[in-house]
Amino acid sequence: MVEVKKEGILIEKTTLGFENEGVLNPAAIREGEYVHLFYRAVRKGNYSGIGYCKLKGALTVEERSDTPVLFAQAEYESHGLEDPRIVKIEDLYYLTFTAYDGINALGSLATSSDLVHWDKKGIIAPQITYEEFSRLAESKGAINEKYLRYNEPWYSREKQVEKIYLWDKNVIFFPRRINGKLHFLHRVRPDIQLVAFTDLEELTPEFWQKYFMHLDACIVLSPKHKHEVSYLGGGCPPIETEQGWLIIYHGVHDTTKGYVYSACAALLDLENPQKEIARLPYALFKPEHSWELRGEVNNVCFPTGAVVFDDTLYIYYGAADERIATASLSLSALLTELLLYTGKDGN
Repeated sequence: MVEVKKEGILIEKTTLGFENEGVLNPAAIREGEYVHLFYRAVRKGNYSGIGYCKLKGALTVEERSDTPVLFAQAEYESHGLEDPRIVKIEDLYYLTFTAYDGINALGSLATSSDLVHWDKKGIIAPQITYEEFSRLAESKGAINEKYLRYNEPWYSREKQVEKIYLWDKNVIFFPRRINGKLHFLHRVRPDIQLVAFTDLEELTPEFWQKYFMHLDACIVLSPKHKHEVSYLGGGCPPIETEQGWLIIYHGVHDTTKGYVYSACAALLDLENPQKEIARLPYALFKPEHSWELRGEVNNVCFPTGAVVFDDTLYIYYGAADERIATASLSLSALLTELLLYTGKDGN
């Protein structure tokens, strides 16, 4: 097994109004000797914005903003901007997050050329109803029943809402074009799916209708091992290595004490990221310390950002949905371990 060091809590909530309930699930990007963190900041009432913190090296806080850098400005994000991820493609930073309006949770995008000024592009995930999704996805035959069980809009029975969309979260871009196309991972439970397209204008309702008619061909990772048996979802942006795209994702399994969220690892093919090369048959790390076991949501290690210094991979994660912690490990050791488990069956 790979040796993982828990570095402990990196930042915690403050008394500031925009982050007095929790800080969690940060996007991370390295620029020179600095790491820029854009994290989910939660205020009372479970309303989220995106806070900012700059690190010197991987672990030393040098600067932290006392106001959110991104906050709700439109109805579709009126209850929060959640769980950001960030990559740089050519000269532009892509910051994705989940926009939440109190009912709908959908992947959205903001871009920047300087990490200071942000241009919100709006929702880029499909805005599709559960009924339309199930009709399209089953057009070629039955699909995994978990898609229907996990995504049925239970709240529609209690609330009269004009538009209830399929939840589509964990939108995470690859940090470069692959064969001329942009790619992002996203998650309609219980699997991780992949989208490829030339530019954002291509993501029309017609595009998504065709996409869901071929849903099986778009699935990248499905639950396979015990620690991810309930469902899984994207974590950190893909890291390009000689062996493939390193994917740090989250896996979830149900217990008598509720769901347990763990960090997991897999490798995807560099030129065809639809192809899984290898996957660890065990969790890379899981909740074990008090700050991971107890919080706003117990038993959670939720990885969302990662950077590399020399051969050390630092993974930033939400701990119990209340604080941000860091884990570190050898990148080369992780890749060597992964390659022991090549193939779809992990052997």
